[in-house]
Amino acid sequence: MRIMIVTDAWEPQVNGVVRTLKQTRFELEKLGHEIQMITPLEFKTIPCPTYPDIALSLFPKKKVLERMKSFNPDAIHIATEGPLGIAARSYAIKNKLPFSTAYHTRFPEYVKARTAIPLAITYKFLRWFHDPSLAVMAPTEVVKKDLEAYGFTNVVLWTRGVDLDIFKMQDAKVLNTAHPIFLYVGRVAVEKNIEAFLELKLPGSKWVVGDGPALAGLKAKYPEVSYLGVLQQEELAKVYASADVFVFPSKTDTFGLVLLEAMACGLPVAAYPVTGPIDVIGNSNSGAMNEDLRQACLDALNIPREVARAHAEKFSWAVASQQFLNHLKPVGSHTSVKIASLA
Repeated sequence: MRIMIVTDAWEPQVNGVVRTLKQTRFELEKLGHEIQMITPLEFKTIPCPTYPDIALSLFPKKKVLERMKSFNPDAIHIATEGPLGIAARSYAIKNKLPFSTAYHTRFPEYVKARTAIPLAITYKFLRWFHDPSLAVMAPTEVVKKDLEAYGFTNVVLWTRGVDLDIFKMQDAKVLNTAHPIFLYVGRVAVEKNIEAFLELKLPGSKWVVGDGPALAGLKAKYPEVSYLGVLQQEELAKVYASADVFVFPSKTDTFGLVLLEAMACGLPVAAYPVTGPIDVIGNSNSGAMNEDLRQACLDALNIPREVARAHAEKFSWAVASQQFLNHLKPVGSHTSVKIASLA
């Protein structure tokens, strides 16, 4: 099957959305499917206001149309709600082509954290965007229910996986500070609530791995913390293996691939009991969840690394990619989309 995936999130960004799409493409190609991507790398772009790491494609409609007509896909998946996603959505609706979409991140909550725009306004835009989709793919059951509560329809589950060959237990000692070592990995941005971790009084030392618009401010405010930039996966796996607890302070993530990566390396998790950690950790003993994040950090120190690894082994990219494939809506299997949503 020829599958067109359209995404506004792509390299050089390093985040869960990009990793998910790259791994999904890899798994689908292993199954013999032909995948083409439309990404910002093909367009002139400008930095996203308040988040310059995100590139917004300028006037992409004509080229998106040409690419989609040339490829003539059997199925269309629109991964993001940015300029490329909007252009692909317009093309599909105009030509009465079925398509699927995905809801990767709590975008309304992120926008509110950065701009104070009310959630109702952003969710109204998202309902408009996703309403013509015949399958809105959400990463967890909790997110699925949340979207349905906001009036979304056709929401289906598309879980995530982890590369267990790269992220593995190993004897690594690349972090040279006092133990216990508490580690954060991810985008360094206000919506990640990183200061809730950095403000904690904990024994040992703290590390932050990643980049983002809040990094300079955090370095100035918390000079006692150690910082690393964006790492390749093999290097990152060694960092996970060198730490004692992975701290996930976010309250807005829909899943959190880093949770799986950390546990695959035998690193127990400390987190708030919110969407993401609840769905990944569940009722297992692989992490500690508590409204008191400090207590969660201390409790996680008592979790054996083997327990964390065993839980991560339950998550497979092959299974997640098969879910994605099952939710695609092949051209020809549907005669129309919901044209009323074009308005």
